[in-house]
Amino acid sequence: MIVDTFRLGGERTVRRLGYGTAQLAGRGYWGPRGERADALAVLRRAVERGVTLIDTADNYGPHLAEELVAEALHPYPADLVLATKGGVVRTSDSAWHIAGRPEQLRAMCEASLRRLRTETIGLYQLHRLDPEVPLAEQLGALEELRAEGKIGHIGLDTVTAGQLRKALALAPIASVQNRFNLIDRESEAVLEVCETNGLAFLPWFPLANGALTGGTAAALDTVAARHGASRGQIALAWLLYRSPVLCPTPGTGSLAHLEENLDAATIRLTEADLTALR
Repeated sequence: MIVDTFRLGGERTVRRLGYGTAQLAGRGYWGPRGERADALAVLRRAVERGVTLIDTADNYGPHLAEELVAEALHPYPADLVLATKGGVVRTSDSAWHIAGRPEQLRAMCEASLRRLRTETIGLYQLHRLDPEVPLAEQLGALEELRAEGKIGHIGLDTVTAGQLRKALALAPIASVQNRFNLIDRESEAVLEVCETNGLAFLPWFPLANGALTGGTAAALDTVAARHGASRGQIALAWLLYRSPVLCPTPGTGSLAHLEENLDAATIRLTEADLTALR
């Protein structure tokens, strides 16, 4: 039996299976992917289907994904948690620049607030730790924003277990985003820290960037056939079963694929299924 919800930061209850907006941007998360009306329809349908956690970032587009979220969903439902990220500046579809100085983080957060048309961002995530800036200064900037009511909770993206423990000693961290899926479990140690401390773990590339939806894999195909489900649905269901803190936010620009992803929450894996997938 799995629990369908998670209490983010011990306060905000969200459905564990959410929606991520990265696929609303083009190749390299740069520019638009398709028609704006299609992106707006997907966002609205996600909320209609009960999604209460939407994950985005200021550099998807850049800025485009946040603008789409606001256009589609503002004014926001009371139970919807918006999660966005700052700390990385994009100058092309292949250029990522870490920018973690306190004044940069404040400016990025305030710009996201304007684009999202909100006074408080439910979950603000440091997209990458800046090796040139002391961690205490980076988290201190986010703590100031939290004290001002501009951030509800603080999250981290792409950290080691050791970095996460250091961060927890400096600030009230509510979540982590690391790459984690059925065929990539390198962040098991980070997951353990999250479980111990009651942190949400939002796995990015929950479908291994498409690798789990195509090709063949005997165990995955067998379990999928047993449930009359797709490979991707089984991969998402496995995440929900793997740990109660895992909150996958698969992204798509397709209404049909959105429906398929969200239906994964209804799949009930058996012990035999889990053993095969393990």
